[in-house]
Amino acid sequence: MKNNNHTPLLPERRLFIFLTIIAIIASILLIFTFIGPDNNKFFCTQKTENTFTTMTSPIQLKALLHYATSRITPQQSFQEITVSFDVLNKISPCNFLVFGLGHDSLMWAAFNSRGRTLFLEEDPTWVQTVLKKAPELNAEVVKYRTQLSEADELMKSYKLEPECSPSKSYIKGNDKCRLALTSLPDEVYDKEWDMIMIDAPRGYFAEAPGRMAAIYSATVMARNRKKSGVTHVFLHDVNRRVEKEYANEFLCKKYLKHSVGRLWHFEIPPASNVTSESDGGWFC
Repeated sequence: MKNNNHTPLLPERRLFIFLTIIAIIASILLIFTFIGPDNNKFFCTQKTENTFTTMTSPIQLKALLHYATSRITPQQSFQEITVSFDVLNKISPCNFLVFGLGHDSLMWAAFNSRGRTLFLEEDPTWVQTVLKKAPELNAEVVKYRTQLSEADELMKSYKLEPECSPSKSYIKGNDKCRLALTSLPDEVYDKEWDMIMIDAPRGYFAEAPGRMAAIYSATVMARNRKKSGVTHVFLHDVNRRVEKEYANEFLCKKYLKHSVGRLWHFEIPPASNVTSESDGGWFC
């Protein structure tokens, strides 16, 4: 999720994003401070503890301090962040899985401070760099079996492998399906994720892993959901051909709820709730 391939932001745009991120985080802190579990807290006359410190988590306070003092802004635009924030505002605390670790990670963790947020990153050096500054984050290193240069071939060949089919629908130990992420931490396989953000791995040069396997695996996890409700899947950089084609193939246009900037938001129902599948029983 390192911002290696984007054009530098203009000073005015950087300032706008900076101020809006601070406003979002500050709003959350104020909501927790004055509304909180005790609805009458704001009007209470009895002596209480310091509300600001008791109603906010350490990671929220650190996020506020970080974005107030840093010149580095998140990769996504304010409009894109708002789409994800609105969902988190409704379902948090939740299980939130993020493909990528970057300058926006502290923000995502703060938005879901009472839930579980796990970041998956391909670069072990980058993980060490980020965790040195923000040890509160939960991050794991992930190895990918694909390269971006293989995207077209994988799209053509995956239907020839029975283990890739929706009827199989598993990723742990699925070595025959090259789109399945088989070396993830056990926690990823064992938990049901309410929200999945795909903003990594890198996908802008031929030798990069590309996001093909992340998109496929997120789809399988969402379809395997046993809890009620849908899985919210967010895919960034849909302006790129591979991201768009794989989203259409696996996440399905019929489940697309929002399209803002370079971000698509899907609501994927469990496969058990889908009464019929088109095209011979494949994903879309």
